[in-house]
Amino acid sequence: MGEQIVLVRTATGYQSGTVAALCSPRGNREAYFPLSSVAADVIRLGVKMTQNMMRAVQFHTYGGPEQLIVERVPRPEPQAGEVLVRVYAAGVNPIDWKVRKGLFKDVLPLFLPYTPGNEFAGTIELLGAGVTTFQQGQAVYGRGGRGTYAEYAIAAADSLMQMPRTISFDQAASVPVGARTAWIALFILADLQAGQRVLIHGAAGGVGNYAVQLARWKGAHVIGTASQDNLEFVRSLGAETVIDYHATPFEHVVHEVDVVVDPVGGEAQDRSWPLIKPGGMLVAIGHPPVEDTARRYGVRTLSTVANQRAPLRISTEPLEAISSLLESGMLLPQPGKVFPLEEAGQAQAFSETGHGRGRIILRVVAE
Repeated sequence: MGEQIVLVRTATGYQSGTVAALCSPRGNREAYFPLSSVAADVIRLGVKMTQNMMRAVQFHTYGGPEQLIVERVPRPEPQAGEVLVRVYAAGVNPIDWKVRKGLFKDVLPLFLPYTPGNEFAGTIELLGAGVTTFQQGQAVYGRGGRGTYAEYAIAAADSLMQMPRTISFDQAASVPVGARTAWIALFILADLQAGQRVLIHGAAGGVGNYAVQLARWKGAHVIGTASQDNLEFVRSLGAETVIDYHATPFEHVVHEVDVVVDPVGGEAQDRSWPLIKPGGMLVAIGHPPVEDTARRYGVRTLSTVANQRAPLRISTEPLEAISSLLESGMLLPQPGKVFPLEEAGQAQAFSETGHGRGRIILRVVAE
């Protein structure tokens, strides 16, 4: 049998441990009490549970940003093929607040309480069975994390990439959704080629800023729309023509484009159809394609919405190429406004405005 576990009364409360550890010397101990093996096990379990807790943002009911609260919850454990990541930074995407508002509850009901987020950067904490591609402590980034508004999150190992050494965690967390979506839109769905003309709406946003950079890298002629505050920013990314959508109707400037990248939808999309060359392509970002309208104008349309694209699986394939571009400096990550984890509600409210620049970030751990 091991040394007896005791409960010690001190000036600041009670502590549990062995007599040797806690009661020698006993100058500041008032008394100690032997514990039964059951009580000792309970204390050990309590200590272990405390060690395996984490802070996470949750909402218990659908509604506004005020529903997001930080709570202490059990830290998840990785299963086979998964890793547990200590989250340093998480991206705030429009899908996050749309889910919180309940816009998809009829087609994608959630088990509440729910922790938002799937885009993040951090370090490997634990490896699930069969994972050999990463090591503990390795810096990674990716999408497909489950509940990344938290100190720790689970992700499939094959959805992550080693983080480029040239960028910070905040920068890395801005990349996986935005850059990957832009890559899919431009090169997989639209098959953009050098010399073609592409119109990118919301060119300063979380997807738009990467679409501008990637299209320019490909050798396309890039036209972007943005607010007045972001005109120079979009030019700096490589757009040759930038239109202030508040001051100038873009259809007065743009004509005969091969591709439109549209994360905005609505009226902006309605006004874009006549600007596309016959046989050209409009890629809808985050909303379904309007195929009847496309046929009427003699053009094509596809969407990045999951059930409209192939492959459906979470893949690191675009991230491999994107990581190379980041390492070489050809692609510059663009984190936007940064909020602490405790201000997740404010971060989502800011995202709902549809303004700003780059990807909004929740900083979980200071670098």
